[in-house]
Amino acid sequence: MHYFIKADRFILENHIAEAGYLSVENGRFGHLTKTVPDSAEVIDWSGYMIAPGLVDTHIHGINGYDIMDGTKEAVRHISGALLTLGVTRFLPTTLTSSRSDLDKAIQAVTEAVEEGLPGALSEGIYLEGPFFTEAYKGAQNPKYFQDPDIGLFEKWQSLAKGNIVKIALAPEREYAMEFIKTMDDKGVLVSIGHTNASYDCCQEAIAAGAQNFVHLFNGMSGLHHRNPGVAGAALTDTNVYAELICDGYHVHPDVATLALKVKNEKLMLITDCMRAGMMPDGHYHLGEFPVVMQNGVARTEEGSLAGSTLRLIDGVKNLHNWSDQALFDIWHLASLTPAKSLGRAEEIGSIHPGKLADYVVLDDELSVQATAINGNIKYRKMTTGNEEE
Repeated sequence: MHYFIKADRFILENHIAEAGYLSVENGRFGHLTKTVPDSAEVIDWSGYMIAPGLVDTHIHGINGYDIMDGTKEAVRHISGALLTLGVTRFLPTTLTSSRSDLDKAIQAVTEAVEEGLPGALSEGIYLEGPFFTEAYKGAQNPKYFQDPDIGLFEKWQSLAKGNIVKIALAPEREYAMEFIKTMDDKGVLVSIGHTNASYDCCQEAIAAGAQNFVHLFNGMSGLHHRNPGVAGAALTDTNVYAELICDGYHVHPDVATLALKVKNEKLMLITDCMRAGMMPDGHYHLGEFPVVMQNGVARTEEGSLAGSTLRLIDGVKNLHNWSDQALFDIWHLASLTPAKSLGRAEEIGSIHPGKLADYVVLDDELSVQATAINGNIKYRKMTTGNEEE
C-alpha cells in the first residue's frame, strides 16, 4: 500500500510544514514533497492539518468503560473511543484493587490485545499500584496497599505474557529500592506516585532506576522552599519524566505553564481519564469508590478528585493556550515525549520517514476529522455529525 496525503499543514518533529504531499508506504511514513507522480494515489485533506497520533500513557477508562471492569469488551470499547479523539496508542492502566480483580483486569487486557483491538493500540499494561502509601492515596483504595513484592509482580507479568511495561509505587515503602532495581533490570519502567517520600528518598529511587513521576503535583507532597518533597524531586531532576493533567482542575494553568518551563520536553501530557470521560454528569465508580461527576469534574464522596474526564487533545489545546508556546512543541508532549518515555520513539510519536504512520487529521479548531494507525484510516468523522470506524 502506497499513497500520499495532501494537506495544508503538517506537524513535523521540529516545525509545522506548509502544504504538500506526505508519502505513506507499507504502513510507514515517507518524505514530504511538493509534487507527486501523475499515477500516485492521493488522499486529499486540503484545508486540514496532519499531526502525529496521540499517545496516552495513563488512562483507566472512558465512555462508560474501565480497565478494572476486567472484561475484553471494556478494553475494546476504550480502544474504539480513543480513536475518535486522535489517540492511536495507549497504556491500559489499572489501579489499586484486590489481587483477584487485578488478575482479572490483566488477563482481560492481554486477551483483548491478542484478539486485536478495533481502535487505539496498546503499548503495554501500566500497573498504578498497589505499592502506595496512604498519605496521598487519592482515589486509590488503601485497603490493598502493600510493600513491593517481586514475586507477586512476576505472577502478574506471567499472566500478562510479559506485557506489563510500567508500574507506579511509593519509594518510601520497604523493599522499594530493591524492587526498582529489579524492574530496571527487567526493562519495566517505574513511576513514583501516591507517595509522601522525602526529596532524598526520591533521589535514591531515581538512582535505582525510577524514570517517571505520576500526575505531577497530585498524589504527592508539594514543593516547599526548605523541603522540596516529591514535587521538588520531579521538577529538579532533568533526566526523569513527569506526567501532567492539563484539565485546569488538577493543576492551575499558571503552575502547568511553570512546569512546562522547568521540565521542557520531559513533561508528558496524560489524561488519567476514568469511565466518566465522554459521558454526561452523574454517578459512576472508579474501582470500588462511588464517584460523582458534576460539570465534567469527577470526585469521590469525600470530595477528592477521582481521576479525570479529560480528553488528551483537550489537554494539548489547554496547555497551548495557557503557555502560548508553539503548537508543535505542545503536541509532541502528548505524542513524541510519551513515545520516548516508553523507549518507542524510533517507531511512533512523530511524523518522520520510517516511523509507523499513525496520524490525525485536524481542522482549524483542532477537531479530529480522521485517525489512521499504521497508515490505515480507522476512523473518519462524517459530515452529518455521525461517526464511522
